[in-house]
Amino acid sequence: MSTWQWVGIRRPVRVLVVCSLVCLSWSAQGPGAPTVTAPSQDHDGQSNSQRLRFIREFSSAQDVSRAHPVLDRALDIIAGSKTNETVTEALEIPYAVATDNGHRVFVTDFGTRKLHVFDFEHSKYFPLKDGSDRLQRPVGVATDRDDNIYVTDAGSGSVSVYDTRGKFRQFLKPSRGKESYFEGPWGIAIDRKTEHIYVCDSPRHMVIVLDKSGRVLSRFGKRGGGTGEGEFRFPTQIVAVGDEIVVLDSGNGRLQILDVRGRFRQSIHLLYADKRSGLAVDEDGNIYVSDPLFNQIYVFKHDGRLLCAFGQPGTQPGTFNGASGMWVDSGRTLYVVDAQNKRVEVFDINNQTINGRP
Repeated sequence: MSTWQWVGIRRPVRVLVVCSLVCLSWSAQGPGAPTVTAPSQDHDGQSNSQRLRFIREFSSAQDVSRAHPVLDRALDIIAGSKTNETVTEALEIPYAVATDNGHRVFVTDFGTRKLHVFDFEHSKYFPLKDGSDRLQRPVGVATDRDDNIYVTDAGSGSVSVYDTRGKFRQFLKPSRGKESYFEGPWGIAIDRKTEHIYVCDSPRHMVIVLDKSGRVLSRFGKRGGGTGEGEFRFPTQIVAVGDEIVVLDSGNGRLQILDVRGRFRQSIHLLYADKRSGLAVDEDGNIYVSDPLFNQIYVFKHDGRLLCAFGQPGTQPGTFNGASGMWVDSGRTLYVVDAQNKRVEVFDINNQTINGRP
């Protein structure tokens, strides 16, 4: 068996518990703009509910140039679409998503072997592809405080770094002839304060910590993997927030919260996780994990309590088909990669409602 093969971890007894807590309702606020409400209960039996207002979806360069996508679709119906118009630069197999300080959106794509850059504020789009010698299998994406772009490439076993204009700058890997830092780099996160770079090397069951020059500072976990505290089996996603890192330990079906030196703080057991699952954290420390099998997103408090779950299979706004990578922009906007629907969905987060405050 390849070291890259594993089956997702599911705990059937707990699935029944969650299903009893989750109840979705929809409240339309204009065309194509539902509000998702997912009630749940905290450990004291008090009712909490999460409300996420659907903002938009996008799947190609054409969505960037459309200032009024709903109106444009209506005009297509009335006047007919352009028969010779073809969709170019569209998402094929999107995986991860991130934003920068200017709220540009970056989406990695297995199918096109590109990083798609969507700049809605300036109605611009451009791809990063750089030929066959770069971005062989782009997976994770992150940006630093200067808006440089970092892309993990599981195909070449490296991290590619681009400047804010998309110009290639360097690989984060040793000089030729030395053993690579990574066997299969996957998720990536950057601490905006220290600018330390955290990379999940899934086949090695480790998290590698580097500085901006590419020098290895430390390694968390152990070769061969493990189930103990601070040990991983196929870690796939990571978020750096405050003085902590949150790691999606997919092979062990859990989240692990560590301090920035890799010392274990706590774990949160998940209902299901595999290499498609996404991870994000909002400004209040709530943790979001996507379930690509049942097309739901679970929201946990920092202490591990399940706040709620939302989502259901489908193609309509607010539904998912292969819910995957996630990102929270400025603590208030949630981006979700809807992989098999070949799109990204965007939601406004009501943090006060999530935490049950008036």
